[in-house]
Amino acid sequence: MTQRIDDYALIGDLQTAALVGRDGSIDWLCLPRFDSAACFAALLGDEENGHWRIAPTGATRCTHRKYAENSLVLETYWETRTGTVKVVDFMPQRDKAPDVMRIVEGVSGTVEMSSVLRLRFDYGSIVPWVRRTDGHRVAVAGPDSVWLRSEPPVKTWGQQFSTCSSFTVAEGEKVAFVLTWHPSHEPRPALVDPFDALEHSLTDWREWVARCTYEGPYRDAVLRSLITLKALTYAPTGGIVAAPTTSLPEELGGVRNWDYRSCWLRDSTLTLAALLSAGYVEEAEAWRDWLLRAVAGDPADLQIMYGPAGERRLPEMTVPWLRGYADSAPVRIGNAAVDQFQLDVYGEVMDSLYRARQAGIPPERHAWKLQLSLLGFLESTWREPDEGLWEVRGARRHFVHSKVMAWVAADRAVRTLEEDPSLSGDVVRWRTLRDEIHAEVCAKGYDPDRNTFTQSYGSRELDAATLLIPVVGFLPPDDPRVVGTVEAVRAELTHEGYVRRYSTEGGSVDGLPGSEGTFLVCSFWLADALWLTGRVDEARELFERLLALRNDVGLLAEEYDPVSRRQLGNYPQAFSHVGLVGTALALRPDEAAG
Repeated sequence: MTQRIDDYALIGDLQTAALVGRDGSIDWLCLPRFDSAACFAALLGDEENGHWRIAPTGATRCTHRKYAENSLVLETYWETRTGTVKVVDFMPQRDKAPDVMRIVEGVSGTVEMSSVLRLRFDYGSIVPWVRRTDGHRVAVAGPDSVWLRSEPPVKTWGQQFSTCSSFTVAEGEKVAFVLTWHPSHEPRPALVDPFDALEHSLTDWREWVARCTYEGPYRDAVLRSLITLKALTYAPTGGIVAAPTTSLPEELGGVRNWDYRSCWLRDSTLTLAALLSAGYVEEAEAWRDWLLRAVAGDPADLQIMYGPAGERRLPEMTVPWLRGYADSAPVRIGNAAVDQFQLDVYGEVMDSLYRARQAGIPPERHAWKLQLSLLGFLESTWREPDEGLWEVRGARRHFVHSKVMAWVAADRAVRTLEEDPSLSGDVVRWRTLRDEIHAEVCAKGYDPDRNTFTQSYGSRELDAATLLIPVVGFLPPDDPRVVGTVEAVRAELTHEGYVRRYSTEGGSVDGLPGSEGTFLVCSFWLADALWLTGRVDEARELFERLLALRNDVGLLAEEYDPVSRRQLGNYPQAFSHVGLVGTALALRPDEAAG
């Protein structure tokens, strides 16, 4: 049976990540990077598409689980008729090769355990050749090679194109399994001791968490979200992927299934702010540096997303041999939205670099010249329609949020020049541009009859992204137009207490059939807007309801269906956790907007 999306926990090594279900099965893992082909793809198909399950023989679901301390080390407990056992899953930060480590520890009594490993390379399509070498199992197919070993050795055999093990653990006994990937043409990497690696991993996380400066009432939730953001960081470059998964559906059985294993510029400002506000300046600087490298070049070539190392070509294809999560097809690899035109990214880049300067992150010498180049391009294109923040696959429109973010780009240029006179730039020119955009948005993007900003010029549709208008400083929170927009979004886009991005009914603006769940980051934005407009109690009530949607280990997907009460979309979602951190930081005790 298909497990719920929120039945999964996350482990990772800051270059890739795996999802571990409540049944003890790793059903998703891409090696060696987040965006590499999966070797375990049961999440989007079935067990024959690759998985690795370790559990008590005959058991179906764990008793409970948790992360060890504030870490990414997962502890899963099984209470059986004969005893209790703990399985510790983690991926140590790699030296060279990625390792998945699973340590089985007897807690009480005696428990018979089973391990079933089915490796299927290239998203579940290729069965590797498996052989025994030096007492270990090695699987090879094309460029991929994976080694499996256990310490101490346990009985292992091949069965129906899988590698099976059976063993018994008594109280105090431990059995460790290590799965190591490396390119098949290279020598096997040096062996890593799993027990030493576990201690080092816990120490690494303990030291990282100690840097968090947030001490408010939501510290546990904030730390888990920050750990999740760290886990989604591609350490070699500092890029942060939107999620470690592809094609987890926004509607069960629907077609709204996308690949999120890339880095979106739309996330940059809020991610940078969350990291800086919590004291993680080093991570914020690495993200800033990734951003500068990714957007370098002709401003006309600016993309909305890039690969973890800044790759520009992310062609979209479908994988027909995978049926999709809960039969939600197609399964997509890559994302065609990379070729869309989105005005908002210019504002997000400018705002991110402005925030970095304000935080004292030393500016790169070439950064300001790059910013001026982006502004010059924006000056000649901001009046054009675009696909908007939500990457609609319908016709281009004059999206209000896009125009607001174009205003942000000009505004941050003005502020930067006013705060640092040593920089070159025509501040009068950018003030004029800022004023022109502001006047047009207020004239064409605002519906005076309904007292709300709309999704696009001349439309009656609403968009949750307009909740960001006071956040970015386009209008003050007490402006009647802001207050009216907040009320309109609550009235028309709220479903069972949570916020949709926009309406998907009738002639949907996104050009796609079907519907989707409520969008979690939009619900956090509503909480922020309520706080900014002085409705602190309502903001806190909404925020705490959102916290209750997290699964048992504190993770959030992209969306939530309040009817079926389950998480939807790619998982865990960086944008959702960024929203959580931002709202928690705003809702400090005895604070109100001002």
